[in-house]
Amino acid sequence: QVQLVESGGGLVQAGDSLTLSCAASRRTFGMGWFRQAPGKEREFVAAITWSVGSTYYADSVKGRFSISRDNAKNTVSLQMNSLKPEDTAVYYCAAANRYCSGAGCYRSDTYNYWGQGTQVTVSS
Repeated sequence: QVQLVESGGGLVQAGDSLTLSCAASRRTFGMGWFRQAPGKEREFVAAITWSVGSTYYADSVKGRFSISRDNAKNTVSLQMNSLKPEDTAVYYCAAANRYCSGAGCYRSDTYNYWGQGTQVTVSS
C-alpha cells in the first residue's frame, strides 16, 4: 500500500504561479497528477517516471506546468505557472505500481493509489 499526501493548493489570481507537492510513503514506478473540475470528468495533467524521469503533459498545460521528483524524499511536485481560471479544479496525486510509457502514463487506470486531492482555484 502507498499513502499519498498532497499539499500546496489554494486561491490565486490568473497569471499567478502555484506549486503542488505529493509525498509518497514509498517509491513506486511512476507518479501522476490529475484534476477534476465541477461537473467534469477527471483528466490527466502530468506524469513522471521515477527511474528515468520521463515526463508527460496534457496539451492544455504544456509549457505552463512542470512536474519533477525528489528521489531522496519520495516527493513529486507540480509547478504551475501562468494559471488560468480554467485550471480551477481539485488536483489529485496518483502512483503506479508498474512502469508506464507513452499513452499508458496518461490513463487513470494505470495508477493504483490516489491522494485525497487539493483544491486549486484561479480567479479572473
